Amino acid sequence: MPDQERKYPGKLVAVEGLDGSGKSTQIYLVKRWLETLRCRVYFTEWNSSLLVKKSTSKGKKRNLLTPTTFSLIHATDFADRYERQILPLLRAGYIVLADRYFYTALARDTVRGCDPAWVEKMYSFAGPPDFLFYFNVPLEVSLARILEGRPALKYHEAGLDMGWSTDPYESFRIFQGKIRDQYEKMRDRFSFISIDATQGIPTQQTIVRAHLEKAMDLSKFRLSRRSAL
Repeated sequence: MPDQERKYPGKLVAVEGLDGSGKSTQIYLVKRWLETLRCRVYFTEWNSSLLVKKSTSKGKKRNLLTPTTFSLIHATDFADRYERQILPLLRAGYIVLADRYFYTALARDTVRGCDPAWVEKMYSFAGPPDFLFYFNVPLEVSLARILEGRPALKYHEAGLDMGWSTDPYESFRIFQGKIRDQYEKMRDRFSFISIDATQGIPTQQTIVRAHLEKAMDLSKFRLSRRSAL
């Protein structure tokens, strides 16, 4: 995906990784940290557009989504958030934090059988993040984390729509393993900042903050006293 010319003062920070990698915890801690520094910060997460969410839920409940329609509906969700939230706030000088970016689609949709080039082209309107953290964790560790204390896995979450196994947990294992393989293929191409997600939460957070502080002048994003009132 070609790099796009930067025409905005904001910065985009995205996190990627398997379910259970701890990426959501880490990006939340980054958000709280930046808020304590009184920085202009905005958080967005995958599959959260109010415009699309009801249709997505309805399609999942009725098992109406093919791999192609699944891909298209998530791309619609992303496009809505990108045009209404992400890009305007970058132009306004915010640090935008994204819990998953289009790399999630490149991994998941490819695993579900969509053509990788087609998926990539569909997201070509979106600029790459300034910082892309990949929380790298062994498959067995991520599975143990996500399954701990969870009574049941959702149908699509477990990849049951793909017919790899009728057992939800085995299907989930296969699905996550295939997604991990896709992430590994993308690491060098998209310059992932790889974080060892088996380390303690504070250690990982220290590493992430160090990357951001080294490459960003956070003082440029601080709210003035007048705007904070």
